[in-house]
This record gives sequence, structure tokens and C-alpha cells, in this order.
Amino acid sequence: MSVTDVRKDMSNLTMTVVSHWDAPIDKVWQLWADPRKLERWWGPPTYPATVVEHDLQPGGRVSYFMTGPEGDRHDGWWRVISVDEPKRLDLQDGFSDADGNPNDTMPTVSFTVTFDVLTPNRTGMTIETRFPSAEAMAQLTEMGMDEGMRTAMGQIDAILAE
Repeated sequence: MSVTDVRKDMSNLTMTVVSHWDAPIDKVWQLWADPRKLERWWGPPTYPATVVEHDLQPGGRVSYFMTGPEGDRHDGWWRVISVDEPKRLDLQDGFSDADGNPNDTMPTVSFTVTFDVLTPNRTGMTIETRFPSAEAMAQLTEMGMDEGMRTAMGQIDAILAE
């Protein structure tokens, strides 16, 4: 796995996942830009994702659901704030019902994905999640957000090797 660090900073209400990938930046960018690639890694292996809507441009929306091992469904959405291809994405992320309506009982977070050329064939990817409150951070961490991100990203090497 190429996740090199997961840092939780309660004072700044952030979780930062740093990873390095043996692929050029454009190929790593496609992990987000291509909905078929995104759905192959966004959910942990036991909760695969299905991308329903994918409009990766400012003001656009991405909607998806993850299917659990018991057939349970967990829907989510992103609102695309900004895109600087292939260097940066800014997104809002939340839970939704099966019709795509935001679930207001669950926290909405913001996250920024940055991509850095380390060498021509090696790319750094950093995902910084910003939580609206300490309670929201605790709730999502207790739900396994950090471990879920680690295991989800553990699927990326196989996609990049293709």
C-alpha cells in the first residue's frame, strides 16, 4: 500500500492522508476524473462503490453509493467547489438518502486533494479532510473513516498497474 501517513489534528479539526504512487500525475488524476476508476477504489473492499453521477467541474456533483457485505446501501455525494486539473480538487462531502437528498443528521465535511509530481513516474497525493466540529470529527472517526480510507486506497496500486 502506498499510504505513507494518516494524521488527525483535533485542534485544527483535520485528518490528512498522504500517499505516494508509482505513476505519473495524469494517471493518478484519472483515479478521480474517471468514474469507473473512482468506483473501483472509493469504497473499502467490503463496501464497493457505484458512481451514479459524476460531474467533476466547479458547481458539479458526484453521487455514489457503497454496498456493504450484507447488501446494505450507504449513499453519499460531493459538491465540486474547484478543480485545477491535474493539481487540486476541492469538494464538500456528505451522506444522502437513496434519492440523493442530503442526510442532514450526518456531518458534511470539506476535503482538498492535492497532487504533486515527485518524479516523472511518481506522484504524491494528499487528502485533507476538514470537519465542521470536534463532535463531527469524533463521530466520523468512530464510524471508521480513517481505516476506511486506508483500505480503500489500498486498491489503487492495482488500478495504476493497468
